[in-house]
Amino acid sequence: MKGKPIGGVRRAQLITTYGVGSLIAVGSESFMVAGLDRWPELGPYDQTIRERRLEKEFGVQCFRLPPAADSDKYGDVPVIRFPEIQSCPGCNRLAKAKFFGATRSPAKCKECDRELVPSRFVVCCTAGHIDDFPYFRWLHKGGGFIGSETQKHDLKLKATGRSASLGDIEISCSCGVRPVTMEGALSKGALKGISSCTGRRPWLGDMPQEDCEQLPRAMQRGASGVWYSDVRSALSIPPWSEGVQKLVERNWKSLRKAPDLRERIEELDLANHRLFSVDEIIQAVKRRRQDEAGHTDISEAALKFEEYQALTRTTEEKPGKQDFVCVPWHDDSAMTELAVDQVMRVKRLREVRVLRGFTRLTGPSAANPSQRAPLYTAENRPDWLPAIEVIGEGVFLRLDTDRLVAWESRPEVLARVAPVDAAYRERFARFGLTPDREITPRLVMIHTLAHAIINEWSLDSGYPTASLRERLYVSDKMSGFLIYTATSDSAGSLGGIVAQVESGNITSSIRTAIDRISWCSSDPLCIESDTSGTDNLNRAACHSCVLLPETSCEEFNTLLDRALLISTPDQQNLGFFQHE
Repeated sequence: MKGKPIGGVRRAQLITTYGVGSLIAVGSESFMVAGLDRWPELGPYDQTIRERRLEKEFGVQCFRLPPAADSDKYGDVPVIRFPEIQSCPGCNRLAKAKFFGATRSPAKCKECDRELVPSRFVVCCTAGHIDDFPYFRWLHKGGGFIGSETQKHDLKLKATGRSASLGDIEISCSCGVRPVTMEGALSKGALKGISSCTGRRPWLGDMPQEDCEQLPRAMQRGASGVWYSDVRSALSIPPWSEGVQKLVERNWKSLRKAPDLRERIEELDLANHRLFSVDEIIQAVKRRRQDEAGHTDISEAALKFEEYQALTRTTEEKPGKQDFVCVPWHDDSAMTELAVDQVMRVKRLREVRVLRGFTRLTGPSAANPSQRAPLYTAENRPDWLPAIEVIGEGVFLRLDTDRLVAWESRPEVLARVAPVDAAYRERFARFGLTPDREITPRLVMIHTLAHAIINEWSLDSGYPTASLRERLYVSDKMSGFLIYTATSDSAGSLGGIVAQVESGNITSSIRTAIDRISWCSSDPLCIESDTSGTDNLNRAACHSCVLLPETSCEEFNTLLDRALLISTPDQQNLGFFQHE
């Protein structure tokens, strides 16, 4: 909607909470964020974000920080009114806002001069489509009378106020059909035989509706299942995190195809740069050229392995702005008894988070990438994606590979993880897909250990748990994890995580973390659980012991089992830290 801003959210929320296709409540109204092809053009005051590895993965020129309302000239994030069906609290009329004569905010009833109330209910499907709840069809089908939507039908919605249940919300029509309530409307198969998916994508404007054979499901418009962000993130690592590469980036258009680099550098007045010599700049340009010409693997697994390699080697602080500083803790011999063979202090890191799509009803999953709804129309694809960058600090821990291999090959350990791996395969099988990985004891154990340490360090460092995040590096070649702060609010980089190492208390804090989860207030039910969590992807894990805020976990609180750390009453030698 053009004109004066109707509300505001933080820029970071336009990536994680209120991105394209999501619903935002502003006062008494409700709006949907429009697609990227309707966002204003990049202006000189908009901030572009560069992350070379992610740019190659998504095939874009750059990333863009969501626009802010600092300048009326360049515009703000556009929204549309949704749901379109609204009701009047005065006359109880239920219709689309345009039939009330409402064209701007706040929408009002012409007859009652009262602000309209957006419909509490929408319908959506797992393909990302969304539409208004079909009140007309719900009423007439349920009442045993099939009316025609072309006839004169004045719907009314009335809530008696006796209770907050759906049975207290009554729908009626001027045609005389028997009124019905909303009782049962939110159940999974409630719309079967009443309404099919319309294939609408309102955030993309007046695009033709897609053919969709899925059965839609009614949801309250404020429910979390109406919109899940699908965010991809990466750490800035050498060489792209170095200051000389940032200098090259700013002048890349001039340096990209220059036949004589030394001459062009002098023309750009970079020969006497206070931090970098001409030779250093030339080497950086050549490396960037090689990267553009090469056919490197840009899969998520490959990018993770590059980060793992960067985290396991020293990157000292250098002159100039630097996004990655990683140095070892020289007293890591004390960690040997905990099977940790490397501790790295990541004194500075930069994470770029990119919104690449969203899902409805179910969270984003590698099991069904076709569920991801687009942010733009295929005909108007922009050369950028919305993103944010956050600066933080962290600690990287790598476990002893030899001890891991000996532990994870034990029959009882493999048997413990087998049900989780089977549940993971079943998740993919529902969509006719092959699992993207095998769920191994190494992955589940390291993931659970990361959760336990995050809970402990949030108490020791003063950070709220939601401000700490994990980043797992687990495969047959990797056996580590990074715990870091990377948040855009006030709980950012305060040094509390690196201080866990520098204080010399890291060994005792990890021991405490493991001891703390050895008992759960939900025991014995928790520790004896065969399956738990979403799609049965957990075993001994609940909110009383190892589950975290979902912003902290990259696996959406799945693939967890504290028994692999501390054993069970029936299998005393099952846990990694109790096995000699």
